[in-house]
Amino acid sequence: MNSSIQPNFKSHFAEILRPVLSDMTPSGLDVDIEFSRPKQASHGDYSCNLAMQLAKPLRRSPRDIAASLADALLASPYLEKVEIAGAGFINLFLTTSVKQQFPQYVLKGGATFGHVDVGAGKKIQVEFVSANPTGPLHVGHGRGAAFGASLANVLAAGGYTVTREYYVNDAGRQMDILALSTWLRYLELNGIAIRFPGNAYQGEYVRDMARLIHKAHAGRYVHEPDLVFEGAPLQENDAEAVLDGLIANAKKLLGQDYAYIHSFVLTEQLGDCRNDLMEFGVVFDTWFSEQSLFDSGAVASAVQLLEQGSYLYQQDGAKWFRSTDFGDEKDRVVQRENGQFTYFASDIAYHINKFQRGFECVIDVWGADHHGYIPRVKGALRALALDPAKLEIALVQFAVLYRDGKKAPMSTRAGEFVTLRELRQEVGNDAARFFYVLRKSDQHLDFDLDLAKSQSNDNPVYYVQYAHARVCSVLEQWGEDSSVLVAADMSPLTNAVELSLLQKLIDYPELVEAAARELSPHLIAFYLRELAGEFHSYYNATRFLVPDIPLRLARLGLVAAIRQVLSNGLKLLGVSAPAKM
Repeated sequence: MNSSIQPNFKSHFAEILRPVLSDMTPSGLDVDIEFSRPKQASHGDYSCNLAMQLAKPLRRSPRDIAASLADALLASPYLEKVEIAGAGFINLFLTTSVKQQFPQYVLKGGATFGHVDVGAGKKIQVEFVSANPTGPLHVGHGRGAAFGASLANVLAAGGYTVTREYYVNDAGRQMDILALSTWLRYLELNGIAIRFPGNAYQGEYVRDMARLIHKAHAGRYVHEPDLVFEGAPLQENDAEAVLDGLIANAKKLLGQDYAYIHSFVLTEQLGDCRNDLMEFGVVFDTWFSEQSLFDSGAVASAVQLLEQGSYLYQQDGAKWFRSTDFGDEKDRVVQRENGQFTYFASDIAYHINKFQRGFECVIDVWGADHHGYIPRVKGALRALALDPAKLEIALVQFAVLYRDGKKAPMSTRAGEFVTLRELRQEVGNDAARFFYVLRKSDQHLDFDLDLAKSQSNDNPVYYVQYAHARVCSVLEQWGEDSSVLVAADMSPLTNAVELSLLQKLIDYPELVEAAARELSPHLIAFYLRELAGEFHSYYNATRFLVPDIPLRLARLGLVAAIRQVLSNGLKLLGVSAPAKM
């Protein structure tokens, strides 16, 4: 066995069985060779149900097939024994010496231990958060940010070449509403009485931006209220029409100055968003402007391509995409009767652009309420002869905050939502990042604020970080150079708890691979909790600094390897690994 490269047991066993399977099965029969980790140690270190999959097509007893496969597997130098159980399960038991070598792999690998090459350098883009820059990020955006960042880290550890991207919705009506809202607050600061629309942006941050404009430009952008509201319908009749009328008036009255107001509020909110995310440990490689798609003509071009392919029709002056032909519940407008393109049209252009940039796979992280959006986007790709299978959608459910066992009121000074910044200030970045990925992204998440702040074993992030700190304390008490542990003889590690911990180290690279394949960073969080739990039990029942030097070094090597894996896993989730707590 090469002492510097960790073996991939599942791949190794599959390679042994592949020629046997080829001789055994008729051509054209495609069967996956899969190995799983049994829940009970008595069932071995790996289990395979291949014999039962083959029984029906081969018309043979699964136990007979299992016997042939087991005979082949015995050639592996990593196996102590192979057993056939039940109807035809094949249970594989690693040799103790193989397990004992794994701390060396961990310590030699260091920060890269667990990295695998399932991605083989494939270019992949993860686009996440992408919230409209019309206000502070809230706790719902926080879950998408934590999930997307962790997923990107896992994919990078899985061997993919990852680009992290934020799609800036800087075009369209929502930004106009924010610009209008800020201008109206600015007019108030200049002593002008304004009927502020109830459906405009209400947050204190809007007043803050208005103050900055007022401080810099005094009364430069002041206009008479009668002109501001000229022609706008009454609020009670059509609230949305009021906003549209006010936006039109603002553009007319301000002229070129409107572009300044619009640019100012966009820059302020985007800057706040960027800083918030950076403080949260979420960094993007690319901030992609939606407006650039309009400016370059990409949106018009996308609609034209659909039209050339006869995928559009006109009705009531608007252009509609035949998305029902691709499984959508109804057709969708891409260009309104006034000539303006819809958000859907720019989304089509954006996805065309992604593939034009050479990404072999793109992953969109969307809120779960966008589930119905999937068929129309994939349908547009199919209509444009792009492979919709190369677009994967990861849905993220909202997070509900609880305090004192009760649902926390979702309110701030704005009266609308709890911001991500407020959550981070209350529980800390580490707890927020870990709690956000504790469940599968498309599952509902109850976020217990009291638990996240507690220093107890019930707090999963504290529990994992405390395990890391405990190892640091043990090694500090030992006081010698930990680099010598890389070459330590691990053969004294023979009791059941130690062998179980060794198997846990073996599992880590396989978990990283599974998390990358399944787009499931929560698997890493689960694993870290389990590893921490086994370590704490070991710590409470074991002396490490024993007089027996070989045993002492072996145990220190084991816990040093555990510390490394805890650190590596926490890093994938964007969580720190403290040396002291």
